[in-house]
Amino acid sequence: MKKIRLTLIIAVLISSFGFSQSKSEIENLLDGISKIENSKEIIKTEQAEKLIEYGWRILPTLAEFFTDQTLTKIKSECNNRILNKGEIAIIMADRIEGMPYARVTGIQNCTLTFCEKNANLIEYYLPFIERDGIEKFQKKYMEWLESDDRIDWTPLLTDKTKKERRKIMRERKKTIREMQNKK
Repeated sequence: MKKIRLTLIIAVLISSFGFSQSKSEIENLLDGISKIENSKEIIKTEQAEKLIEYGWRILPTLAEFFTDQTLTKIKSECNNRILNKGEIAIIMADRIEGMPYARVTGIQNCTLTFCEKNANLIEYYLPFIERDGIEKFQKKYMEWLESDDRIDWTPLLTDKTKKERRKIMRERKKTIREMQNKK
């Protein structure tokens, strides 16, 4: 009986704390990514892989970094300029869970033009995000994270089975409801 109780306590602790990533840990990973030179290589770094592994649960924390204007060493060939840490956070958030670009940027990309040979689709929108104000983008993104529309949002391409997607949807719904109730 004691073993069962101990196992349950450990399981509860792991489920409560195992998935939460601290802001400083996320910042350290972003700093690690910031040392590369080409934006096309962002997703190939160990730090990016770790952020992606954490999954959608870290998106609200990652969004807190969107306004960080600290310059990095990363050059965007697409935009012909150096990216800042906030832009790296935006790219990573999009890689973790694809964004509805028109909704969060206010730009409808009818021609589906993106940066050539660059998997970071949101990178194309960075100049528009900067032009319209990063705080405005951050606000729209946070509204998106907390919206009911996001519950049903699934990227077009996914390697998850139907059962896995349903489980993720239930978890998202619960998390979104919790976020909405905090207001």
